[in-house]
Amino acid sequence: MPPPLQSSPYFPMDNPTILSLLHPTPGEKHKSSSNGGGLLRMFKLFPMLTSGCKMGKPRRKPLLNHTAATCTIFGYRKGRVFLAIQADPNCVPMFVIELPMLTSVLQKEMESDMVRIALESETKTHKKKLLEEFVWAVYCNGRKMGYSIRKKHLCDDELHVTQLLRGVSTGAGVLPTLNHKESSDGELTYMRARFERVVGSKDSEALHMINPDGAPGPELSIFFLRSY
Repeated sequence: MPPPLQSSPYFPMDNPTILSLLHPTPGEKHKSSSNGGGLLRMFKLFPMLTSGCKMGKPRRKPLLNHTAATCTIFGYRKGRVFLAIQADPNCVPMFVIELPMLTSVLQKEMESDMVRIALESETKTHKKKLLEEFVWAVYCNGRKMGYSIRKKHLCDDELHVTQLLRGVSTGAGVLPTLNHKESSDGELTYMRARFERVVGSKDSEALHMINPDGAPGPELSIFFLRSY
């Protein structure tokens, strides 16, 4: 059984729109990964995996033009976590944000084998599409972590990760750092998977991780909500 839903004054988890996004397609039931592998378990262990990536200039495509997307969570062991969303592994990320939480904190949350990350925009305009908003309040498993700003441009480290993982659809492990320089924040880790996209409305979307081991339910879900 998944952990009970938690609420906060800023992100009410009992909102019908949010509740409809919290669960996978009707007919599917969540299955705990305690008896198997799973990307979250891989991410906690950070095995040294070979990415098999190819270098080159990624092509740009519209964000999330299908019902699935590629999401990458990456960052240094002692640093903050980044989230990147791509239409497919060969595209330039169209949504990149540095989450206000450390990698170690995310690893702690992953011990429950069910992680819900929610981003809420308190915008006052209707002109932008949901994922074009810049300022986001970030929650993890119902707790407010802080605020983040979506990046307009990728920095060298983010471009480095994009290039290394070009063409990689699923995996988790440790990547070589930029120019193979040692960092005081430790090793550069990543987790990448395909996510099913669920659109609730123009102001709410969700991404549910598609487990490569065939488990029927998501282990990791990412929610986007815009409130006025």
